[in-house]
Amino acid sequence: MQAMQFEQSVVSILKRDKRFDPHAYFFLKEALDFTLKRIAEGNGGQARHVSGPELLTGFRDYALDQFGPMASTLMREWGVRKCQDVGDMVFHLIEEQVFGKQDSDRREDFSGIFDFEESLVKPFLPKRAVANAGTRARKALRNQPEDRVSKQQSKG
Repeated sequence: MQAMQFEQSVVSILKRDKRFDPHAYFFLKEALDFTLKRIAEGNGGQARHVSGPELLTGFRDYALDQFGPMASTLMREWGVRKCQDVGDMVFHLIEEQVFGKQDSDRREDFSGIFDFEESLVKPFLPKRAVANAGTRARKALRNQPEDRVSKQQSKG
């Protein structure tokens, strides 16, 4: 599909439903390409239909790859807050005949697959051991006499 046709389809969708930023649709198209490529690599170079859960996983992985720790913030800014939102965008593009579908494909295929927000944030959270060590250090500082804490803080 040519870029101009895709852009026109997005404009048409936004006239009906303004929940998602136009960038989210362009990102979804890129995420589909990313997912198709990954599936083909694991399938002897053969492309095949992508299921809803596969596309969601590809969407998440591509967002993490492209935006790192900012992925969650950017998706929220674009209005994409849960797996179902990705499914809604997919079906908007199907209605515009931009994406294809099989008879077995349904919007529900995108519901509750994983916690969308958590999947974009969790990879960047400190490991539990690191978090516990920081907590222990803060507790140790609170339990020391006042003048000793001041000296340690001025050193660090």
